[in-house]
Amino acid sequence: MSLRQLLRALPVFDRPLPPFDPSTAPPEPTALFRDWLTAAIDAGEPEPHTMTIATADASGLPDSRVLILKDLTADGFCFASESGSAKGRQLAANPQAALGFHWKLTGRQVRVRGSVHPADAATNAADFAARPLGSRAASLLGRQSEVLADPAELDEALRGAYDTLDTAPDTVAPQHTVYLVRPATVEFWQGDAARRHVRLRYRRDGDGWRTDLLWP
Repeated sequence: MSLRQLLRALPVFDRPLPPFDPSTAPPEPTALFRDWLTAAIDAGEPEPHTMTIATADASGLPDSRVLILKDLTADGFCFASESGSAKGRQLAANPQAALGFHWKLTGRQVRVRGSVHPADAATNAADFAARPLGSRAASLLGRQSEVLADPAELDEALRGAYDTLDTAPDTVAPQHTVYLVRPATVEFWQGDAARRHVRLRYRRDGDGWRTDLLWP
């Protein structure tokens, strides 16, 4: 069997999926996102707070990776990274991003597009302090996305980072940054076995939002 045949034979939406009536959606997207995230958690979705973030460099070349949603506020979606990493440099040159959430068990996706804003030093420090020890040690390395010549170098650097945190537990990685994605659009997508997918898009309109149904 060819790879094409194998892929074509894989089932899609072969499980009960929840309904979605867009006429009952709230006037702004935050409440609906929380409802869908809670439903994904209740359904047993593994790591439901993961998301794909897409950025582009100064030349317009796109890039993507999977990160964890750190918070959702009235202003937008928050994640953390290193300002000197590839994504940090891309966001400095082009402060726009797209986020993608996919919850397989409920057949749902959420797409977010908007501007990206780094937090202040106090917010960054507080977020860093709340991270698990291993995450703080890794952040202290400050070399994300650089070429690693020998895995032994990583082991040695991590030992040094753990020693630093052991002797100075309040140490904060200077490049650790919390970013806020302020959405211009948020689209909610509910899959349907009969391919009658439901798509509801929120678009920022001044201080409020307007909604549109989209063809599947």
